[in-house]
Amino acid sequence: MDWLNNWNAALDDLELHLDGEIDLEKTGRIAGCTAYHFQRMFSYLAGVPLSEYVRRRRMTRAAADLQKGDKVLDVALRYGYESPTAFNRAFRAVHGIAPSAAKQECVRLKAFPRIRFKLVLKGDTEMEYQIVKKEAFRIVGFRTRIPKDQDESFRVVPEFWAETGPRLGELIPLMSPDMEGVLGVCTCHLEENFYYIAVASSEPVPAGLCEWTVPAATWAVFSGCGRLPMDIQNLQKRIVTEWLPDSGYEWAQAPDIEIYLDPPGVENGRFQVWLPIVKNQ
Repeated sequence: MDWLNNWNAALDDLELHLDGEIDLEKTGRIAGCTAYHFQRMFSYLAGVPLSEYVRRRRMTRAAADLQKGDKVLDVALRYGYESPTAFNRAFRAVHGIAPSAAKQECVRLKAFPRIRFKLVLKGDTEMEYQIVKKEAFRIVGFRTRIPKDQDESFRVVPEFWAETGPRLGELIPLMSPDMEGVLGVCTCHLEENFYYIAVASSEPVPAGLCEWTVPAATWAVFSGCGRLPMDIQNLQKRIVTEWLPDSGYEWAQAPDIEIYLDPPGVENGRFQVWLPIVKNQ
């Protein structure tokens, strides 16, 4: 239950800072993970991106403040909007009316209550996994910088795969026989985030490609097959919402890894999801 308590404590902290600067690094530490993992896991658990949840909560508070008689400009500044235009746009997106109209009597507004996580028992579908300890290994491939904002990374990574797809054949001759498959590796625990489309390799790095060393870590390895990327995303969601909370492990500060064992375009492609883990304290 520590996991559950930590996450609800993180949301308590988030609520305290809706009218100020939200420090996601701090919020993540309270939850027991990095800021990047907090955003990612929140979207899986809540079914809505963290940025959208924060916006809805702020606009819920803003509507209440306006109905109490606070000035529109004061409310806009209170919730982080430097211009009335930006605040007006955000307020309309949630409530469907201008902030000034919220002061009127009998006006219809929307309220989005705060989220509180609770334990819901599932388990109707089995999940097979292995706990794998692996020494550091080198990868070679293509690299792109990804934003720490999870919503933006959801856009950048698929675009990177689309751009890189025609060149995946360049990686196959470099692949180590000890670790097959094309890897998607996110260095999301570092100060600067990168995403690699690569292979494990001990070969020299060809011009135009990058190398990186994946640190030694322990991973929970889940296997699946199906349509990509839909089915691998569904597996990732099940891992963090069904397996992780009751596993006795926490999300470690190590890279996330996806392994694609079949070429692109295969109807029922085989894949693996490697979740970095440490035992609960």
